[in-house]
Amino acid sequence: MEEVTQLTPYQMLGGEAPLRHLVDRFYDIMDTDPRVLPLRQMHGPDLTPIRQKLFEFLSGWLGGPSLFIEKYGHPMLRARHMPFAVDEDARDQWLLCMYTAMDEVPMEQALRDHLEDAFFRTADFMRNR
Repeated sequence: MEEVTQLTPYQMLGGEAPLRHLVDRFYDIMDTDPRVLPLRQMHGPDLTPIRQKLFEFLSGWLGGPSLFIEKYGHPMLRARHMPFAVDEDARDQWLLCMYTAMDEVPMEQALRDHLEDAFFRTADFMRNR
C-alpha cells in the first residue's frame, strides 16, 4: 500500500528561500509604509535581529525546521508580546504588512487562504489591549 505524504505549509511555500523573501518583504513594508508607522515604532531602530527571529519562528510554525525553538525554547508568543500595546490597530497593521508581503510570494490560493486565516488568528491572539 502506498503511503500518502502530506506537505507542510513550509514545503508548499517552497522552503527556506521563499520564506526568507516573505519575512524580508514584511519588514521592508513595515519600515517604509506610513500606514504602519505606529507598528514600526514598537520595534527597535535595527530590524535585522527581529527579521531573523520571525524567519526562525515561521520556519517551525509552518512545519519546517524548528529553528526558533532550538535557539530560544517555546515561543510563548503572547508572553513575549505582553510588553507591547497590541490592540486591533496594531494587529491590523501587522496583517497589512504580512498580507502585502504575501502578494509578492508565489503560492497556491489554498495555501494563501490557509495562511491568511492562520496569521489572522495568531495576530488576533496577540491582542492585549
